[in-house]
Amino acid sequence: MARSNCMERTIKEAIDMVRYGYTVRQVAKVYEVSKSTVHRDVTKRLRELDYVMFVKVRKVLMYNKSQRHIRGGMANKARYLKRSENN
Repeated sequence: MARSNCMERTIKEAIDMVRYGYTVRQVAKVYEVSKSTVHRDVTKRLRELDYVMFVKVRKVLMYNKSQRHIRGGMANKARYLKRSENN
């Protein structure tokens, strides 16, 4: 039974990643599991369950990886702007 739940969760995570372009963190938050679990689901388990979906998820992961330095910079900018408003 646990294997079935794991497979269902993996497919749902993959669908959300492709549909909404979610990051691993966002998927982990939605499904209330760790980032490590999500990453394992979409890189290892998904490959065995649905290879076509695996390829689509891999594209999303690569895009998110290419954009993470931009998101990090925006987060720092927002943090410092908020900090300067408070002073």
